[in-house]
Amino acid sequence: MNLRPLLLASSSPYRRNLLTRLGLPFETASPDIDESPAENETAEHLATRLAQKKAEALAKAWPDHWIIGSDQVACLQDGTLLNKPGNHEQAVQQLLRSSGQRVSFMTGLALLNSGSGELQTHCEHFHAHFRQLSPEEIENYLHLETPYDCAGSFKMEGLGITLFSRLEGRDPNSLVGLPLIALNDMLRNWGLNPLLQPRAPSTKLEP
Repeated sequence: MNLRPLLLASSSPYRRNLLTRLGLPFETASPDIDESPAENETAEHLATRLAQKKAEALAKAWPDHWIIGSDQVACLQDGTLLNKPGNHEQAVQQLLRSSGQRVSFMTGLALLNSGSGELQTHCEHFHAHFRQLSPEEIENYLHLETPYDCAGSFKMEGLGITLFSRLEGRDPNSLVGLPLIALNDMLRNWGLNPLLQPRAPSTKLEP
């Protein structure tokens, strides 16, 4: 398969920062889709469906690209979905409900060849076991990091790590929003190996 330029179908700075770790050039664009869950839709199906819809939404405007779509859904053990809280009050309620519980994060991933219509999809599972959190800890955490645009009301990259007793899964990047191990597998399936791409040599500074 002929290699194509990469497009990340997201305006998320978290996903953009993650994708830079592969060292590949890419562009970004924001898809406009309805992210509402369907009736009785499972978290895994929702995450995968939205990832695919994000990639497909940009296919006409970017007809010669490999488009990366990703979407994350968090849910409690009883299946209750945890959305992006949007404000402090909702974030407090989410963390109170997550305290002492296992929260599952389903991160859907899609890689679409907009020229041929070929598509790869995957859903990465990751589980965060929350400590018993005191109201004071929750308030202090939210004031320090204001994670109101993050599913589950925390930022894995920062103090969010202090909320957990244990993490379970193969790729912690998926907690931030982009499962890089699965994406690397998809790219390699189509002949793009990040370790075999020509790059300018890095400059080392003398001590």
